[in-house]
Amino acid sequence: MIPIAIAAVLIGTVTAYIAWALLRLISLFTNVFYFGRWSASPVSPAANHLGPWAVLIPVLGSLIIGLMARYGSERIRGHGIPEAIESILIHGSRVQPKLALLKPISSAISIGSGGPFGAEGPIIMTGGAFGSMIAQFFHLTAIERRTLLVAGAAAGMSATFAAPVSAVLLAVELLLFEWKPRSVIPVALASAAAAAARWGILGHGPLFPVQAHTGLIGMQVLLGCLRFSGAATPHKCRDPR
Repeated sequence: MIPIAIAAVLIGTVTAYIAWALLRLISLFTNVFYFGRWSASPVSPAANHLGPWAVLIPVLGSLIIGLMARYGSERIRGHGIPEAIESILIHGSRVQPKLALLKPISSAISIGSGGPFGAEGPIIMTGGAFGSMIAQFFHLTAIERRTLLVAGAAAGMSATFAAPVSAVLLAVELLLFEWKPRSVIPVALASAAAAAARWGILGHGPLFPVQAHTGLIGMQVLLGCLRFSGAATPHKCRDPR
């Protein structure tokens, strides 16, 4: 377990930089598509001045991704998480090296051009691909490949969203399929290493800032939430006001 744990820590540290690169790529393609400038500074596409022509930008991004899928790898078409599960269950936790390159680029083009997607799937697939490549390079067993693949995926989630605990729980639920120390410990170490590295790369502030609110919301609000949740049904939900 010790060599695998050490490898997981290294994978988690490197994956933090991969997450940083993915976020930079998304900002880069947003600037290119909506503002016609080569810059990786974060910007909202809502501030563009394209007018009605802005509706064509997601179409252009889709065409580019279609060409990448046609001549690169068809596996970049998916969300990311199903592909990681497929790699574990069907392909023995083996991921093609070119997928580790094409997946983040295609995802950044998709998100940057206005596609309705998020960074969770791409970073899971990219981080998992990196962990799998390390395992394949050292000719590890299928179980060890799976552990390092999941470690890379959890590290990517941890570094991207600053959520190391949630990343481990998500990885165990969706990818690991077991709760054993031989797998959980390396995955947790990779997630912790990515979270620690994130502080020096992306900072430690909140990913989604919200307005300040009181810590104690009061019994009246809690009872209102309970009443509203009890009134909700699969077919009808009352207005909370």
